[in-house]
Amino acid sequence: MTNKKVITFGEIMLRLATPGYKRFSQASTLEATYGGGEANVSVSLANFGIPTACVTRLPNNDMGRFCVESLKEYGVDTSSIVFGGERLGIYFLETGAVARGSKVVYDRANSAFTGFAKGMIDWDEVFQDAVWFHWSGIIPAVSFGATQVLEEALEKANEKGITVSCDVNYRSKLWHDGNKAEEVMPGLIERTNVLIGNEFDAEKVLGIHTNLPSDSKYSKVTFGEVSKQLILRYPRLEKVITSRRGTINANYNTWEGMLFDGEQVFESVTYPMTHIVDRVGGGDALMAGLIYGMLKWPTNNQKTIDFAVAASFLKHTITGDVNDVCVEEVEHLLNGDLGGEIER
Repeated sequence: MTNKKVITFGEIMLRLATPGYKRFSQASTLEATYGGGEANVSVSLANFGIPTACVTRLPNNDMGRFCVESLKEYGVDTSSIVFGGERLGIYFLETGAVARGSKVVYDRANSAFTGFAKGMIDWDEVFQDAVWFHWSGIIPAVSFGATQVLEEALEKANEKGITVSCDVNYRSKLWHDGNKAEEVMPGLIERTNVLIGNEFDAEKVLGIHTNLPSDSKYSKVTFGEVSKQLILRYPRLEKVITSRRGTINANYNTWEGMLFDGEQVFESVTYPMTHIVDRVGGGDALMAGLIYGMLKWPTNNQKTIDFAVAASFLKHTITGDVNDVCVEEVEHLLNGDLGGEIER
């Protein structure tokens, strides 16, 4: 296992959630925490003992400073965070139950992160002791300036031979003002080595289509075929990963994952999630588990996808954006401990 850092880059927001399963219309209080896809990855990796640093832009006020302190509590390096702008982005969360789905409302326009501009980050300095760089498709969706900073980071990471990962994370509501995912994302994916996405992402964002019959949609066969096309189109890509969520209702899902390494598809076990506590951040937990696995077991794809899916499964039992579990807890689950017995 390397002692070099994993660097993540992305927006962090204030999360305001209704208590329990209350609707927005019922709640007289909101529970405040911080969260953001890439920062969630940093926290998970820090919990797994991997040195990690988060790069973002925050307002120079109490909210920005409290956000930094929340990352430091987990051991995340915050020395490359820059300050500026007037506000922290916010998202409001209403947790669903049974047939009522969860609901997210964004209030992130003109946030500090959207005010990013070229030259604000010294990527030579940031990547000095780095082995991995992670970003997501949220960045180019929310800001042209942040996209330019991302392009600087990707160019420097490629120059230094640093592994780059991306979670496509397509959110149609975030792409606006003529900024189209299918025009922006392909050039960024060209500089990426490891990709999380599904067949919908590949078709909508990257123009990858399959002629397989509709009854094979989201199957192992379809995923393998789409992944082959992705790797052929983007020569830097080495691995493509997807998660599979089966939805019975808002509280009861199934969860599994697949990894394609250019030759074959590796499948995880399927976990039943009968009492979901909080599914927000599940994909970020999966990404952190993948990075951990690829660093620890670089030639064992099966173990990597198994660890990643197990870690993400545990995230669904934890309130908040971050996956507050350690390696030992993930390993207990991998060893078949699904009973949730009390530790005494």
